[in-house]
Amino acid sequence: MTHVLVVDDDRAMRDMVATYLRSQDFEVTAAANGPEMERALHAGTIDLVVLDLKLGREDGIDLLRALRPKLDMPFIIISGHRRDEIDRVIGLEIGADDFLTKPFGLRELLARVRAVLRRYEQREQAPATSRAPRYRYHFAGWSLSSWDRRLVDPGNGEVPLTASEYALLVAFVQAPQQILTREQLLNASRLHEDIFDRSIDVQVLRLRRKIEVDPRNPGLIQTRRNAGYIFDTPVERIKV
Repeated sequence: MTHVLVVDDDRAMRDMVATYLRSQDFEVTAAANGPEMERALHAGTIDLVVLDLKLGREDGIDLLRALRPKLDMPFIIISGHRRDEIDRVIGLEIGADDFLTKPFGLRELLARVRAVLRRYEQREQAPATSRAPRYRYHFAGWSLSSWDRRLVDPGNGEVPLTASEYALLVAFVQAPQQILTREQLLNASRLHEDIFDRSIDVQVLRLRRKIEVDPRNPGLIQTRRNAGYIFDTPVERIKV
């Protein structure tokens, strides 16, 4: 049974979400704050976290920023601030997989939970496919392996990637020095277009921060105004 951790300081909201997800055959653990959340994460296997960004005096963004590099699991963040776009940008920037604004329908939450879990399941199953060709991509001193999704920098250090960052980078290295539209990149990285109008731009920003020498003046992933993005470096693809 898929185990979901619901983190919200609003007891009524927390209980409502937990009760609904249990009725849909999920195992659910509820937490009201950061310490309870960390205890739940250490106590058992959690498959997905639904995290409210406002937890009393705690900031869900800070919790996500601290946990995201350590945990390879999906996070759906929720916020009560419909007009506060900065929450969406920062949340997606630091690794959230989806974003919902209160009030939201429980059916919509369920659909997003299932969609995010499907993406993670597909990511886990893909390397196990014996017939899938294995490639290693080399560009500007970097190396990306398709079978274990391992990205290595020019100094031979491993750089962790989220599922969407990996999918986005693969889209770029498979079409180097070609302009890719936002729609093409959204399809390649399987993001929800309704998360945020500029969600692909946020994903590109996150990827730039990991592979660019100067993310503010990118040399690899360049913007083409009114067109999209271009991975402006030669890529060598080696079948292994």
